[in-house]
Amino acid sequence: MTRFAVLGPLECWSGPQQVEIRGSLQRSLLGALLAAEAKPVSVRALVTELWGDAPPAQWENALHAHVSRLRRRITGCSDRATTEPGGSPRLIGLATGYRLVVTETDLDSLSFTRQVARARAIAAIAPSEAAELLRSALSLWRGTAFGMITGGPMARAAAHHLEAARTVALEVLFDVELRIGRHADIIPALRELVESPQLNERFCEQLMVALYRSGRQAEALATYRAMRHRLDEELGVLPTQTLRDHERAILNHHPALHTRANHMALRE
Repeated sequence: MTRFAVLGPLECWSGPQQVEIRGSLQRSLLGALLAAEAKPVSVRALVTELWGDAPPAQWENALHAHVSRLRRRITGCSDRATTEPGGSPRLIGLATGYRLVVTETDLDSLSFTRQVARARAIAAIAPSEAAELLRSALSLWRGTAFGMITGGPMARAAAHHLEAARTVALEVLFDVELRIGRHADIIPALRELVESPQLNERFCEQLMVALYRSGRQAEALATYRAMRHRLDEELGVLPTQTLRDHERAILNHHPALHTRANHMALRE
């Protein structure tokens, strides 16, 4: 079975064996086709992806050669690499472009997206199951999406979209974990995220709630002050009203902060 991975360095696997995709243009081509997640990609988009605004004089021949080389490369890795279960080609040439057929079991980004969607759909009625689904989805990540490959706008846009989806999945996971009483377990992960270069007030809110529920009110308030300072120093802005409401709720021992209470009511 051939699998493709983009939630980290771009990889192609045939069973337990990794298939090396050599050359920046070959990797950019595969990255663009995978970024489309089984949807057609136009010739124009692929040319831009590979060469930007300066394609070679014979770009039609060059693109065809790169597609043929990529097809041969993944064809050689296994009998199924370039075919669907019914025997149809995996890398399909179309009148206006190309399409790489992948499914949820073939491409980690599709599996991630589907698992997160299922988790969000059941979070209200089955939070423990939702948490397991989210942890399974997040475990697919091996690093930065697409591994910062040299690529064009399609790969970059897909990477940014996936990174944003990863952040949302983490936010949903921590909300679910707070709901089912695992506040102490998530403090280390939340602290690492809050102290990372990325400024995310939602993670700060969740860490404040987790610390408060763990009997660490002073640390929760210190977390707020540290975020307020960073927002002022790095962006010149105040915390959002929601984050300020969390500080006020902690000072006033708001009922929404009680263990297993609906802490998300503080965002309303």
